[in-house]
Amino acid sequence: MKILIAEDDAETGDYLRKGLTGEGHAVDLLRDGREALTQATAQSYDLFIFDRMMPSLDGLALLKALRAAQIATPAILLTAMGSVEDRVAGLRAGADDYMVKPFAFVELLARIDTIARRPALKAEVTELVQGDLRLDLLAREAWRDGQCIELQPREFMLLKHFMERPGRVQTKTILLEAIWDIHFDPKSSVVETHISRLRGKIDKPYATPYLTTLHGIGYVFEAS
Repeated sequence: MKILIAEDDAETGDYLRKGLTGEGHAVDLLRDGREALTQATAQSYDLFIFDRMMPSLDGLALLKALRAAQIATPAILLTAMGSVEDRVAGLRAGADDYMVKPFAFVELLARIDTIARRPALKAEVTELVQGDLRLDLLAREAWRDGQCIELQPREFMLLKHFMERPGRVQTKTILLEAIWDIHFDPKSSVVETHISRLRGKIDKPYATPYLTTLHGIGYVFEAS
């Protein structure tokens, strides 16, 4: 496998590179999260191994950025942070596995083998279509009834979230966690504000609305 390691601890990084190279893998080792982001988007890899705590961009933020860029390469997070909350945060950020330091190298190899045996991922989704609304995930553009709709980054993320879950109720808490990475209700109107702006762009100019507010419950996206 071609593996990208991002680990700022020199001893751990060299240990991993030497061990994995000895197992026949091709390994690139970087010690900075932002450099790893550039490398991961510029080249194709079979596996990422990221330390969670790194300078400039930590492993969690790095992984979220790659998933947002539609890079689905399997990833293992390495960290000294081993609480249930930390592991859940890592998995929700897009990690396929999560190992707490110190770890046994043979266990890491076993987990890599497990990932390697998984069936190949299905073809990458590049657009979402619901009714006459189309979302181009590569160009990051929205179109309805042949008209291009200009969306701000958060509005794009919000619409993508809804279009991937048609007919499913999305509560304010779900949206805060998914779009803003906020794991508590700050009693702010950020969700309501963005929903209003999004509705003004994708619904109000057209005869059929797609976004519905369920008062006291949340929101649902349904295309006719």
